[in-house]
Amino acid sequence: MDPLKFKLTIAYDGTNYAGWQLQKTGLGVQQKIEEALEKLFGCKIRAHSSSRTDAGVHALGMIAHVEIPAEKFRMAARKLALAINAHLPPDIRVMAIARCRADFHARFDATGKQYRYCVWNHPGMNPLLRTQAWHVPASLDLYVMRAAARVFLGKHDFKSFAGTRTYEMESTVRTVTRCEIKRTGRLLTFIIEGDGFLYKMCRGIVGTLVQIGQEKFKPDAVMKILQHRDRRAAGMTAPAHGLVLWKVFYSRRK
Repeated sequence: MDPLKFKLTIAYDGTNYAGWQLQKTGLGVQQKIEEALEKLFGCKIRAHSSSRTDAGVHALGMIAHVEIPAEKFRMAARKLALAINAHLPPDIRVMAIARCRADFHARFDATGKQYRYCVWNHPGMNPLLRTQAWHVPASLDLYVMRAAARVFLGKHDFKSFAGTRTYEMESTVRTVTRCEIKRTGRLLTFIIEGDGFLYKMCRGIVGTLVQIGQEKFKPDAVMKILQHRDRRAAGMTAPAHGLVLWKVFYSRRK
């Protein structure tokens, strides 16, 4: 009997986790999901995710798929999310579950992702956002930041904005389809969409844009930084706790 495959939409506060992935040292969100599934069905079930998030990074729309042995599935499918959540800590929740095709893969079928990054731009930090936004007390020139953000649009080599890995990437070329900054009072929200992202790429983009807003880089610096293909040419890496994996995109047939 073929296993039943489900697509999970997962949200979590990454503050207490060493990222999504199973860790040799430290606790990953994936581990908590798989432990909950094992408690429910009495066997090990792997959760395959659309993305890896780093330590401290949050998610609202992480997608994963799981395969559950049909002979062990003895509940209504609509109750599965509630059952899994009963075995999860309060900072991780399965928000939605749907049956999916047998050949669906959360990672390889994804066509794009959206990340959002929050900055609280005021001399005093909002204590309600202390684990959800980066506190930047200095004034920022939003006009030049928005102009610089538009330069990221399109297909570029983003090596200058990626964190260092212990291995060489096959390609550091990615396509960014959206890069904009919205302001609501003192809260700035950076919205970045693309077909894929390098390690710490979004945080490198945000850190550089903030430093452009602080006049630490010239407004026209982005294209020159991209052309350098050297992480040392770009600005700082923004802290992890301001970043959220907002949603993952799939073609309709998924």
